[in-house]
Amino acid sequence: MSKVAIIGCGIVGAAIAYELSRVNGLSITVLDQHLPAQGSTGAALGVLMGAISKKVKGRAWQLRQVSIQRYQTLIPELEALTGYQIPVNRNGILKLCLPGEDLASWEKLVQTRLTQGWQLEIWDVPQVKHRCPQLSQDKFIAGIYSPQDLQIDPTALTQVLVAGAEANGVRFNFGITVKGFESIGSDLNNSLNCSQISTDSGTLEIDWLVVAAGLGSSGLIKMLQPQDLQVSRDLPLTLKPVLGQGVKLRLPQPMGYEDFQPVITRDDVHILPVGKQDYWVGATVEFPDDAGNVEAQPALLEVVRQNAIAFCPALATAEIIHTWYGLRPRPEGRPAPVIDQLPGYNNVWLATGHYRNGVLLAPATAQIIREEIIDSGK
Repeated sequence: MSKVAIIGCGIVGAAIAYELSRVNGLSITVLDQHLPAQGSTGAALGVLMGAISKKVKGRAWQLRQVSIQRYQTLIPELEALTGYQIPVNRNGILKLCLPGEDLASWEKLVQTRLTQGWQLEIWDVPQVKHRCPQLSQDKFIAGIYSPQDLQIDPTALTQVLVAGAEANGVRFNFGITVKGFESIGSDLNNSLNCSQISTDSGTLEIDWLVVAAGLGSSGLIKMLQPQDLQVSRDLPLTLKPVLGQGVKLRLPQPMGYEDFQPVITRDDVHILPVGKQDYWVGATVEFPDDAGNVEAQPALLEVVRQNAIAFCPALATAEIIHTWYGLRPRPEGRPAPVIDQLPGYNNVWLATGHYRNGVLLAPATAQIIREEIIDSGK
């Protein structure tokens, strides 16, 4: 049995654990200082903007396409395995176009998605108002509707992924702090193999290591940098925190039509129905200062709430029942996400730095890690 360790149990680490649990011949252990989905996953909105994304080629689109395809099978697969129901909004995503927006580019995207096997629709203002009468018609010129994109509860999904992986034999150890690593030299490219993880509860022998710890990945990578062997000591990855805030609102009754409650988004402000009368609104994008610090600014969250009210006036009377924030890991100097081998190592993989797309891209990330481990074992 090849021994695989995954450090980090947000949505990405949990998805990798579950995907690997479907492979014969692997003994898998997941380590995390906290319970599942306690980092950026727990503050994510879970809007899966795949087909409605303007990415049409290259890695950025391929990752999205693989993920939204996998979600079509992953959700029923997990529910059948675990007996749990995952909260999913299947009413699609409606993006409102601002005055002056280039609708011709959206018409082109509709045709491109058609050739790729995905559906998009362009609704004029009367169509939007017919389907979503809660919207203020003077705040948009058209709507782009994506019926195949989803919104999913990230925390619930992570917990069900953990349950599914456990059912398949994966061991999860929470409340564990990694103290260091043991590595041995390899004849292959004068590189290293990580052979052991030292924690505050003992040591773990491994054949493969996957670092999926979000912002915590930088510290783990630093610990992996050898001090006495001839490999670069420059950290191959720097992750910066970007803060996002959201608010949960409650109305006396649902907006619009109770049987059609899509995610509505305009100018990067999202309104998500969660339950019959509740809506999430978010999210801010707050960057760190020169010292690397970032703190939640209530005024910025209020701007997001007011922007949502501008195109959905019914929210003005909603009660604020919860506010929250989370830190997203954004790679510095390279595109997100980072799914790559750690330089200098044969058996260490990075699956981190997903920035604002961790929930969306978790299935594709898991499939890449699975394929790499399988191929290397041949």
